Amino acid sequence: MNSVTRAETEPGRLRELAALFVKLGTIAFGGPAAHIAMMEEEVVRRRRWLDHQRFVDLLGATNLIPGPNSTEMAIHIGLLRAGWKGLVVAGTCFIAPAMLIVWALAALYVKYGALPQAAWLLYGVKPVIIAIVAQALWGLGKAAIKSATTALAGAAVIALFFFGTNEILLLFAAGFAVMIVENLRRGWRPPQNAFWAVASGAPLLTAFQTAAPAPPVTLTALTLFFLKIGSVLFGSGYVLLAFLRADLVERWRWLTDRQLLDAIAIGQFTPGPVFTTATFIGYLIAGSPGALLATLGIFLPAFVFVALSSPLIPRIRRSPSAAGFLDGVNAASLGLMAVVTWQLGRAAIVDGLTALLAVLAAALVFSAKINSAWLVLAGGIAGVGYQLFF
Repeated sequence: MNSVTRAETEPGRLRELAALFVKLGTIAFGGPAAHIAMMEEEVVRRRRWLDHQRFVDLLGATNLIPGPNSTEMAIHIGLLRAGWKGLVVAGTCFIAPAMLIVWALAALYVKYGALPQAAWLLYGVKPVIIAIVAQALWGLGKAAIKSATTALAGAAVIALFFFGTNEILLLFAAGFAVMIVENLRRGWRPPQNAFWAVASGAPLLTAFQTAAPAPPVTLTALTLFFLKIGSVLFGSGYVLLAFLRADLVERWRWLTDRQLLDAIAIGQFTPGPVFTTATFIGYLIAGSPGALLATLGIFLPAFVFVALSSPLIPRIRRSPSAAGFLDGVNAASLGLMAVVTWQLGRAAIVDGLTALLAVLAAALVFSAKINSAWLVLAGGIAGVGYQLFF
């Protein structure tokens, strides 16, 4: 490819990434599992930027590093599609719409002292999201479950998670178990040093969660707090709630319990990354500068971790001894995603209409291959219509 063509291609790819992730950041309700399902539809099945195996490898890798998984998936996709500029464009465009929405809601909250009601919207959207995630699980499962060993690892992760086992422990245990079984079949060879650094070092990041005396409310303290959260947090929005409450409510008393729960609710029912809860909290504590700096602090580590870990993923996949670890992590990731889908389904399908919406959405995504954005819109309209006329 000559330099002129390359120069023309890069801006085109950046525009594609910007358009895609602005759209997803605006309509991707339902949390990380739903976001990842929508990304799979767009970049694997519709646009064919990645195949299922590469996408699953990225999903497994995002589960091994701290930070918001769906945002890290967007950053990975941008990096693979358009290099360093793509990394910045994809991640920023996925975060920005949700940040602006949450910022506006925080301003209304401060002015009126209450949350706007969004139940009428989510009532119709949630069952549609379940169908979208189920389709993604089906497609990704065919790439992730390669053998009886990976199938058994995935099933074991699902069972152990229901017994309360830590999800990060499950990811690493599944990875090492599959790696050991596969290596025993062909004779053991130690993995590369780089692989061991990633596999054994990531959980140690939680060691940075140290207690500290209450700092004064300053923009610097606020930024550093969310930078720490973004650097060490594994897990779901409920884990985020535990981290935030320990410092912001109990130790430092920057927020009340009600304000924190309202902030988490805002992050849950708005589209895009759940971590935009930080935007809401930053605004409550320090106004618009606080909203901007809290958002920057909690998301910046994700860009750094993806940039550092992305080159290692192909090396692990090419290594005969280390590839089994990635296979095990991928199977575990799909198992955890299946558990989340089950939990979301129980909360979303609450009556006959929501069950009907879920069935219709499943029929459309599995047979007609309709774009998930239209399904989300239709679900929202159905929810609004039901609340207005019934």
